[in-house]
Parts: sequence; structure tokens; C-alpha cells
Amino acid sequence: MVSYVGVLLYGVGGIVVAGMALLVAFQEKLVYVPVLPGLTKSYPVTPARLRLLYEDVWLRSSDGVRLHAWFIKVLPESRGPTVLFFQENAGNIAHRLEMVRIMIQRLQCNVFMLSYRGYGASDGYPSQHGITKDAQAALDHLSQRTDIDTSRIVVFGRSLGGAVGALLTKNNPDKVAALILENTFTSILDMAGVILPFLKWFIGGTSSKGPKLLNFLVRSPWSTIDVVGQIKQPILFLSGLQDEMVPPFHMQMLYGKAAAHNRECVFVDFPNGMHMDTWLAGGDHYWRTTQQFLEKHVPEIKEHDSSHDDKDIEGR
Repeated sequence: MVSYVGVLLYGVGGIVVAGMALLVAFQEKLVYVPVLPGLTKSYPVTPARLRLLYEDVWLRSSDGVRLHAWFIKVLPESRGPTVLFFQENAGNIAHRLEMVRIMIQRLQCNVFMLSYRGYGASDGYPSQHGITKDAQAALDHLSQRTDIDTSRIVVFGRSLGGAVGALLTKNNPDKVAALILENTFTSILDMAGVILPFLKWFIGGTSSKGPKLLNFLVRSPWSTIDVVGQIKQPILFLSGLQDEMVPPFHMQMLYGKAAAHNRECVFVDFPNGMHMDTWLAGGDHYWRTTQQFLEKHVPEIKEHDSSHDDKDIEGR
């Protein structure tokens, strides 16, 4: 009997040690995948291939890392809303161009696509600390532009991009008008058990009932569930119910946490939406939902309305 107990303890100890070794050595490679298998780090296409009007933008993050982005305008003189677009963890911004092309057409918006550090043409190596700085550099750049309406900046994030966008939105209530989250996880701590099931006994977020013995080893926790409840701006949650990467209940938990403190939250699910194609599977319903959200929370200010307001002020 004692020998069996000893073997069991050794086995559990071996799993813990193996889990710790995996986390320490490979966690960045699991969380951040700038290069898809069989492809290169460079952009396979540019917006020019899709006949989009764009400019290459080069930024410096606050710690000096050189970053690249594409700023794509719907029209040269457009004053429509500007979407600050944060991608998922794998590949680069070029792999999102088809979706962004349709976004621009359907929503009549500008789109600023940032390459995180270590992704695309950006320098450096990805980390939560670094990408948080990158996102802030992108928002600061947009806020200083004179060719857009800076009161109509909306953050969009899918998956990892949702975690990035939620934190940025929470930290900038005066610069971000609204947030759109699509297929975003509650935290990397909760996702660890999804990616490597045996880890759920040792790692978990605030909603986890496990002992969380190895949480201290996670360098990029991206705990969106702890951020979303502090966001004051309107939030649109877009959830694909066939998501094969992030369990859909993560989005439901994020909505529940946010809606408890924020009355301007909307949750919409798409029965056939998977992790990457919810925008495609959702079709017209997806785009109409997003358009209605933008029309409500970042409405266009007509020039004659502004002139009318000025006259009212003068009359007083």
C-alpha cells in the first residue's frame, strides 16, 4: 500500500515539475505565435493588393521599441469613426486584411492595424508588459492626428486582441469612446487548462476553484475578467458559439462581469461562428449589429448641427 502511495506522489510531483518546466520554457511560444507554420514573419500582402487607401506608420513604444502599423482610411477626407484593431495571437496583421476590407466597406470607418512587438515588421519580442505599451503608443498616435475625429476612436479586439483592447480601454476613458470584444478569453490563466488540460489543477483565474499553485509562473496572465468590470465605456460582445479555441462561456462570463457595473453593454452570439470566422459566419447580422452599436455610441456629428449649436450659444 505504501509503495502505491509513493508511486502516486512521485507521479503527481512529476506532473507538477513537468508543468513548471513547460511554463517557464515555452509559455511565450504558446501565447504569442508571430509566425504561422510554413510561413514567414513578413507580410504576405499589403493593403495596396486589396486597393485600400493606406499609409505605413512607424511608432516608438515608451520603452523605445520600433513598431509598425497600417492606417487604412475609407476615404481621403473621412471623418468617420476610427477603429483601433488588435489581432489574435497568431500570424500578423496582413492575415486580417480581408476582414478589415469588409469592415471598412460595411461600417464606413477608418482602421488602424498595429503590429505588436515581435510581429510583422515591428521590432522586439512579445510580452504582456511590452504589448500593453505598444497599444498605448498606437492610441496616443491616433489621439494626436488632425485628419480624424478623435472623439470617435473605437477599440476592436479578437481573442488576445480583446485582452489588449480591454486593458487599453480601461486605462484611457478619455481617449476611447467604445470597445468591441470578439471571442475573447477570461484570462490566460483560465486558458492554460484548455490548452494543456492537466494544468487546470494547478493554474487558474479568479473564477477557478483549483489551488492555483503555479499561477506565479505565468508571465502574461492577461486577466480580462479582472479588467472588464472597470470599463466605463460602452462594450459590444460578439461571441461565436462554435469557437473551437476559446470556450464560449468565457465571453458570457466577461459580459456578466461588465454588465454588473456598466449599463451600456450588449451581448450578441452567432450560432455558427468559430474562433476566426464569426464575422464571416455571422454575415449581415454581424455587420448590422456592429453598425448599430457605432451609430449609437459614436454618432456622426453633422456640420449643420455643429453650426446650429454655435448659433444657440451665441444667442445666449
